[in-house]
Parts: sequence; C-alpha cells; structure tokens
Amino acid sequence: MKYEKIRLRAIEPEDLELLYEWENSGSYWVISNTVSPFSRFTLKRYIENSHRNIYETGQLRLMIDQIEDNLTIGTIDIFEFDPFHKRAGIGILIANEAYRRKGYASMSLICLINYCFKTLQLHQLFCNILSTNRESLELFKKHGFIQTGIKKDWILTYEGYIDEYVFQLINE
Repeated sequence: MKYEKIRLRAIEPEDLELLYEWENSGSYWVISNTVSPFSRFTLKRYIENSHRNIYETGQLRLMIDQIEDNLTIGTIDIFEFDPFHKRAGIGILIANEAYRRKGYASMSLICLINYCFKTLQLHQLFCNILSTNRESLELFKKHGFIQTGIKKDWILTYEGYIDEYVFQLINE
C-alpha cells in the first residue's frame, strides 16, 4: 500500500533487528504499555507467524517505508480487530527521529484509514493516546478523530500517573 512518499508493507525476516531495537527501547515502553524487553527469539517467532491474516490474529503490523530513501522509519498497527462490530484500534510509531514532524505519520495514517474503511470495511477506528503525547494528539485530531473519553491516572510512570485519552473515527 502506498500513499505519497510512504509505503506500508508486511513484516519481513530482515526487519528483525529493527523490531528488536524499537521494541526494546525504553523510551517507547510508556506509549506501548510494555514493561519488559522482547527477545530476538520471541520477535523472530512473531515475524514467522505474521503471514496469518488479521481475521485469525485480530491484529496486523505494517512497516512504514519512506520511499525516496528506501528506509524503514516506523510501524503502524491494527489491534483489537473486531470483524463483528467492525472496529479496530490503531497505533503508530515513527521510530527514526529524523523523519518525525515531516508528514510521514500523517501519510501513513491516511493510508491505513483508507485500508481499514475500504478494504476491511470497518465502521470505526479508535486509538488511545497519553495526555502528554502532543504530537499524536495533533496527528489524530488532524485526521478527524474525536476524543470520546479519558482514562484518569491510567499509566504509571516514574514521574507519576498520566491520563490516557480515547479517540474514535467513525466511517460515515
């Protein structure tokens, strides 16, 4: 799947080291609600099973490639896929900091929204964003997501509790 300057693609075995680096970066753990590192073995098994479709697993991770530089800069995920109620959660990471605030997350989100609404025929998407994550709040609002809830004191960090906002986008 392509949109402007990005391509969303399936995970390949060659992505193991990138995923290992990103999944084990403590700076992303608060965002992803991770509390312990992933082994290469676990990630390798995850990649080996990534051929299973979203209807089997309830999730899909796609790699974000920046086309011009032919560089993988992040991931975008569909999770809690519910084909009966036609909804799913989404999350995005532009891990390569040199590519942040340049529109790649926006392009990736547009591409994924189109895939979810047109191909998967979902009725709605949702995301959970920490109240301190201004970049993500701006990104999702820009693309029509509306805040529909607040989970008070939801995430514990070394600085204390952080609220988490729930956003939804309805396919109308």
